[in-house]
Amino acid sequence: MVMEKERGVSPREVLVIGGNRYFGKRLIARLLAAGDRVTVLNRGSSAPPPGTTHLTADRDDENSLNSVLGSRVFDVVVDQVCYTPRQAAIARRVFAGRTRRYLMTSTVEVYEYEDTIARVRETDVDPPSVPVDLQLPWNELEFLDAHYGEGKRQAEAVFAAEPAFPWAAVRVAHVLGGDDDFTGRLADFADRIRTGEPIVVPTVNHPATYIYVEEIADFLFWAVGQDFTGPINAASHGTLTTRQLCEAVAAHVPGGEVVFQEAEVGEVSPFSFRRFYGMDNSRAVRLGFTFGNARQWLGRAVAETLGQVN
Repeated sequence: MVMEKERGVSPREVLVIGGNRYFGKRLIARLLAAGDRVTVLNRGSSAPPPGTTHLTADRDDENSLNSVLGSRVFDVVVDQVCYTPRQAAIARRVFAGRTRRYLMTSTVEVYEYEDTIARVRETDVDPPSVPVDLQLPWNELEFLDAHYGEGKRQAEAVFAAEPAFPWAAVRVAHVLGGDDDFTGRLADFADRIRTGEPIVVPTVNHPATYIYVEEIADFLFWAVGQDFTGPINAASHGTLTTRQLCEAVAAHVPGGEVVFQEAEVGEVSPFSFRRFYGMDNSRAVRLGFTFGNARQWLGRAVAETLGQVN
């Protein structure tokens, strides 16, 4: 299929795959506010925001995708829910000739094997060098949950191999903020602080980089209008420790006390890390994006998540 649509400055035709919750819906709101024509593709379990065109298909079903897309073409595709190399392989075939740019939301977890005290750069995980195994049980939820970072690594590798269109992968730091945070991680801290239950951390507990929910929506909106390719790290300036996170939560729990319990092995509390999860964001800064500082937005992010914003 050959694209016949001439490039225009505005409005852009943007397809968002997934994106009905958290920072995805914030991205859609920004696109609509900018006058872009937004199409949302999902399985139909929830309606997209008003003002968008809704397509319903199973992204794992190549025939279904081809059928529902028909002759539609897009300036940019933003893929919020590509978790496996199989999904990436289907997308690469389906969207060849249908888009001028493909933007995949990836994760800091792609660096799960890069154990270092230095902030990881995009080049530390080079997609073309990542082995791909399409035969692994990627359709099994338990396997996928246990191999989340690996699934993203291999998905990036599929897009990088004989790319069918210009593509980029936004490696997103741990996201905080919003009254619609569905992860429950900060709420877990609040419950433990309220009851005096200990927060279990590794004996050596490393800090990590984070990004505010509104900031990652801003970043993705910015990235839609750029032309860079390959992976790019998205993280606010500065790092946060488990203690800093818990102290910010404790400020919203009257009478609560933060109690830590160290563990050399075994399961630990959310946002507690036996290795350093810090990302270098200098590539994005060089390209023109301005990040905030995590310590400056942390208080608001916690208040939003705990439902205590006035």
